[in-house]
Amino acid sequence: MEVITIETPQLGDRTYLVHDGEVGLVIDPQRDTDRIDKAVSDAGVRITHVAETHIHNDYVTGGLQLAKDHGAAYLVNAADDVPYSRQPISDGETVHAGKLTLKAVATPGHTHHHLSYIVTDGDQQAVFSGGSLLYGSVGRTDLVSEEDTVPLTHPQYASVRRLAQEADKDAGLYPTHGFGSFCSSGPASGAESSTIGEQLRDNHALTDPDEDHFVRELIHNLTAYPSYYAHMAPINMAGPTPPNLEVPGSLAADELQSRLEQGEWVVDLRNRVAFANTHLSGSVSFEYGDGTKFTAFLGWGLPWNEQLTLVGERRDVENAIRDLSRIGIDNPDAAIGAAPEELAPEAPVSSYDSVSWKEVQGKPESDTILDVRRSDEFEQSHIEGAVNVPLHDLLRRMDEVPAGRLWVHCGSGYRASVAASLLQRDGCNVVHIDAKFNDAEKSGLKLAENQH
Repeated sequence: MEVITIETPQLGDRTYLVHDGEVGLVIDPQRDTDRIDKAVSDAGVRITHVAETHIHNDYVTGGLQLAKDHGAAYLVNAADDVPYSRQPISDGETVHAGKLTLKAVATPGHTHHHLSYIVTDGDQQAVFSGGSLLYGSVGRTDLVSEEDTVPLTHPQYASVRRLAQEADKDAGLYPTHGFGSFCSSGPASGAESSTIGEQLRDNHALTDPDEDHFVRELIHNLTAYPSYYAHMAPINMAGPTPPNLEVPGSLAADELQSRLEQGEWVVDLRNRVAFANTHLSGSVSFEYGDGTKFTAFLGWGLPWNEQLTLVGERRDVENAIRDLSRIGIDNPDAAIGAAPEELAPEAPVSSYDSVSWKEVQGKPESDTILDVRRSDEFEQSHIEGAVNVPLHDLLRRMDEVPAGRLWVHCGSGYRASVAASLLQRDGCNVVHIDAKFNDAEKSGLKLAENQH
């Protein structure tokens, strides 16, 4: 048995192709299935089954389309009332794919009808745990609804323990979430691989003997998650369509200018410092690049289902279209070029300062430091006197932003660049602090005491 991992680091998730050298199955595929098709082709195998561990809350699945394309059975929990054709599967049922045997194990907690899969070829075992048992943690239990959080957290505790009991201790563990995904109830462990035995030794859900204590701690440590999650499960329940990954023709200069003048969302994909130096007035900064969490912050920070125009070089636009399709943001328009001011030469341009912590020490006392990190980050530690309005709340809380010049910071400079652009678009006078929060104190800024 071979397990091939298909990474989606932009969302902190993994898809898995499992095969016996001839026949295979795919677990939790992302919407852009061409990556999976390539992995299948490279492995020289035939896909007979596609399996979902749960109706996903953080991305649009490619499972339905992948199963259609390969003539494969689509395994979805029988308890999920979906309108499309699938092969229903329930707790304890088994499915054969070549030399592989897949067994479904009910693991409610992350969702009501969550399944994990134990796959064996007779010699070795692999456990595909979706959003149940993660590396060092478990999937969060508050995504279904606030009312369901406690009723799902108790089953989550029981589920992972049952899963660990049913699997071999040396079985490899392959979760879908937990690699930076907001679906995890704790920070990413940093581990790239693990076994059931290692989790029995190290995972708090398996080592804490007090269920009530586990439930209290998990719920206490839950943090904010992206607002676009609310749209993912309905799309997945209805049956997603395949994405359109084609790059559209570049907008004419007058059309791009018109969209800016009308207040439409024009998203500049360039480096955040380049944006600060000069950009089309009214555009917003969402730097595209590795490790930026572009997808999550755009889906979280901008209004849902409004037309977007992406501005940047062709490769970045192409990649951004793919990334956005994974969270159901389809068919953005584009203006392609390295210099936005050349794409709409008659449109006004703007700029603002981008500084390090050193420059912050000299700011006038009348200016405000605006911290756009999440509230839990702010409560843990923040610059003395700073005001906190999280990026994901900024558009609806603009009336709470202090008057006067704003020095905007986050944890790394990325969210601050988005916030600074949104604030400037709203008429504020901003300075972007492009620096890591962890360097603030050693640069001479005083931090408020830890609130916990």
